[in-house]
Amino acid sequence: MIKSMTGFGRFEEITENYKISVEIKSVNHRYLDLNIKLPKMFYALENNIRGIIKGYTARGKVDVYLSYENYAEQSTHIHYNAQIAGEYLKAIRAAGEEYSLSGDVSAASLVRFPDVITLEDRRQDPEAFYPLIEEAVKKAGAQFVQARQLEGEALYQDITAKLAYILELVASVEKRSPEILEEYRQKIMAKVEDFLGDRKVDESVLATELIVYADKVCVDEETVRLRSHVDNMKQTLELEGSIGRKLDFIAQEMNREANTILSKANDRDLSEVAINLKTEIEKIREQIQNIE
Repeated sequence: MIKSMTGFGRFEEITENYKISVEIKSVNHRYLDLNIKLPKMFYALENNIRGIIKGYTARGKVDVYLSYENYAEQSTHIHYNAQIAGEYLKAIRAAGEEYSLSGDVSAASLVRFPDVITLEDRRQDPEAFYPLIEEAVKKAGAQFVQARQLEGEALYQDITAKLAYILELVASVEKRSPEILEEYRQKIMAKVEDFLGDRKVDESVLATELIVYADKVCVDEETVRLRSHVDNMKQTLELEGSIGRKLDFIAQEMNREANTILSKANDRDLSEVAINLKTEIEKIREQIQNIE
């Protein structure tokens, strides 16, 4: 099943102790461009999360957003350093005795001295949260893949319908080409007979002229290759994995054949069919740009 490069997946879990949410979204891109935004405390887990996401996609511009809130406890705590406070107090009293000053000091004044009161970050090791984060990322990733597959199915249906129409156009080219040659033969015959009157037409000269003309307008090779490219694209659409680049290459080859048919077209009807061919192939190429 083909996958689109456009997708979105989200998972959120809320408990009494925490809230965790993961969002994954992507758009088309030539290569895999993976951007992950995490809370600072989870920076060390970025490579692990990157490895999980790579299991879900091979191409596209992918943005991953992860947020976490801990309700169980505050991560920042106030720490009172009694030893340092005691050293300050001894120094204050010693100075008071030496200079006959009052050695009294309030508790509010004491805690203002450097390092008596400090803020401590008691958050747990981020590795301890990894199983929780891994599960959240995988659940969001499953939704992400499902969204890509649904859009991929729509792309598949659209492209196969366009390929069927291209084959109809190719059949029109194959039907019209010999008609053009016959019309040209009749046109030449009429001109020669009008010029020669009752004199006999030299069939060998006429045959040579028709061969030269047929060589200029013959598109048999182009239509055969176009049919082959259409078959190749159909087969590629059934493959698993990343097939977008291969499909784009096939579409380029199809466009090349359509250009050749248009350049050889010496007939309004055939020119119109060739233009329709180019138009449909270009529509396919636009759709292919969204396929992984």
